[in-house]
Amino acid sequence: MMDAQNVVALEDAVEAGHFGGKAAGLARAVRAGLPVPPGLAIGWELAARVEGKSPEAVERLRQQASGLRFPVAVRSSGLEEDSRGRSFAGQHLSQLGVGTLVSLVEAVGEVVRSASASTVYRQRMGVSASLRMGVVVQEMVRASVAGILFTCDPVTGRDERLVEAAWGLGEVVVQGQVIPDRFRMDRQGRLLERVAGEKPVEIQLGEDGGTRQVEVEPARRTGLCLTEAQCGELHRLASACEQAYGGKLDIEWALGERGLALLQCRPVTRAAPPRKSIF
Repeated sequence: MMDAQNVVALEDAVEAGHFGGKAAGLARAVRAGLPVPPGLAIGWELAARVEGKSPEAVERLRQQASGLRFPVAVRSSGLEEDSRGRSFAGQHLSQLGVGTLVSLVEAVGEVVRSASASTVYRQRMGVSASLRMGVVVQEMVRASVAGILFTCDPVTGRDERLVEAAWGLGEVVVQGQVIPDRFRMDRQGRLLERVAGEKPVEIQLGEDGGTRQVEVEPARRTGLCLTEAQCGELHRLASACEQAYGGKLDIEWALGERGLALLQCRPVTRAAPPRKSIF
């Protein structure tokens, strides 16, 4: 039974009213054959019980998560999250590099508790102040490069692809720790512009979980982190996401050992606050 008291495989989390908008969006992506890392979705009622340390809820989560490859990312999936008129990107906590089942239980609780920190923003956006919080758990991508892909210019609305990218996990991009490389492509995937940024640091995934910030070698700091062929892959991902979701999209992605991975896909909003983490 796919209800809010369950943990399900990500592709089965189609009910946004039980598992939240992020989980339902990723379920759609998996079903469309897009390259989404394996994971689970936790219904909002069960997530609340895990946060409250219910032994039965904790055991159910541990059993379902035992088949995942750790480390994992644990992210919010609020029932009122991202629509075309508003975005909750960065308003709730994400936990990256969670390395064990024990730490997974703690991370789920912290993500659920983060809902209270975004009360003012939700009220300003005209939605319920008491957000019900589902949770997404996904295997981490050991990213060599990661970033953001817009299927239109988020400021001007111009009909082209815009990519921002940096070495390692995408946190350095969204937290403003680097000036990312920028790539513009037209609707046919032709590169219109490549601008190297300044990337003095990168965030890497630890061998047994957790993350660490390291300095980038001088030769790579101002070198482009994407090849033309990799930009072509991103263009094809953008087209596939548009076909699956419709509309103009804001896509989080990573390049890792298994190739290009889709981490998140949401409608473009022009008034979205800064994100806090992607992986």
